Amino acid sequence: MAIAASELPVELREVVLKNKPDSMLQISPKATVPVLQLADSVLEESLDIMQWALAQSDPLQLGLSDDELITINDNEFKHWLDRYKYADRYPEMTAEEYRSRACEFLMSLEQQLEQHTFLTGEKMSFTDLAIFPFIRQFAYVDIQWFNNSKYHKLVQWLNLMLEHELFTSVMSKYDAWQEDTVGVQFPEMDNTSE
Repeated sequence: MAIAASELPVELREVVLKNKPDSMLQISPKATVPVLQLADSVLEESLDIMQWALAQSDPLQLGLSDDELITINDNEFKHWLDRYKYADRYPEMTAEEYRSRACEFLMSLEQQLEQHTFLTGEKMSFTDLAIFPFIRQFAYVDIQWFNNSKYHKLVQWLNLMLEHELFTSVMSKYDAWQEDTVGVQFPEMDNTSE
């Protein structure tokens, strides 16, 4: 979403993680996605890619952030989210217990959203883009539970993000990229509205 928002052209190479291309492994031994190869470096973390893109161009004025919410999301919430999503791999606790631990962060987001429409104000920001994918994953573990939870403002925010043109524009399905071929030119959207 940050690359689409930046309107910077990149070549998108959709990879199948069960069959990682050699060229990907050569530039990124970590072998995870996303990976962004620049002329002089390789970025292997989503947050780094977001910061790079929006530092180059930010027509929607999303801003850059090292927001405490992002730090908590990445260092604490993600831990509980992974265990909630894959509770069968972590039998030390039940899925409900993992969900309960994750809900501590959801409450802090709910409190933010009681003050304004988005996490840091009345317009979408870098913080919203950084946290949204994790809340989306959490919600879809048990969407009925999430939609009926006490986190009413967070449910509204998630739906607002899911319906946003920026999100819907990047959710196209792409064919798996093959070695020695050109990827898809991305983004292919008009960022004139917010």
